[in-house]
Amino acid sequence: MARCTAPVKGHRTASGAADCPACGGRSRYSGYSGYGGDGSYSRSSSSSSSSRRSVGGSVSRPRWSRAGSSVIYTTAEVTTLTPFREIIEKKASIPSGPEFRDVFLCHAWDDRKDAAQELHDLLESKGVSVWFSEKDVALGTSLLREIDKGLAKSRVGIVLVTPEFLNRLAGERAGIAEKELSALLARDQLIPIVHNTTYEALRDISPLLGSRSGLSTKEDTMANVAAKLAELVAS
Repeated sequence: MARCTAPVKGHRTASGAADCPACGGRSRYSGYSGYGGDGSYSRSSSSSSSSRRSVGGSVSRPRWSRAGSSVIYTTAEVTTLTPFREIIEKKASIPSGPEFRDVFLCHAWDDRKDAAQELHDLLESKGVSVWFSEKDVALGTSLLREIDKGLAKSRVGIVLVTPEFLNRLAGERAGIAEKELSALLARDQLIPIVHNTTYEALRDISPLLGSRSGLSTKEDTMANVAAKLAELVAS
């Protein structure tokens, strides 16, 4: 009996399948991408290939993702977010109340009406409580004191890294954002969200922050980033 040559030569092309003495180009092999090094094979289709390309890598599902969720993660994103989920689970006993938040949002002053506001609104629309200086610092109060309280009563921090944020860091004009950033880095609870820039640009200006893994709107939409953060902090 003729033996299938897929484990050696693969059936990735029509000609490869046609040359196989066992298969002879039969269509039942057209749905497989071929054999891997361990002898296993995987099915490919236009829809699954498209979804994998759209998220920039292999698809994975984190253990905290709710049943029936349509949020798609890459394996790298799951690896990145897992330590933060463990921190959040340890903080599950934080009392509830208006002063306690799921997320502390650190951002550049220039982004307060644009990207930072967009991310804040998307998170809150998904039920995430967000500490945001635009609404949480009242007139006449100490900004630094309010920041300290916000950090202490938030489960996790995110920093929105934009060209404006990088310009402030590079020009030593970060001000309050720099103080927030230092506190978050010291607590090891900071997730960078890179928006309209790159991790390479971030590492050039802040190697310490650039060494942290996070999420990027280059690979995903801001709405999907917010959806992943919402699942991450969900009880």
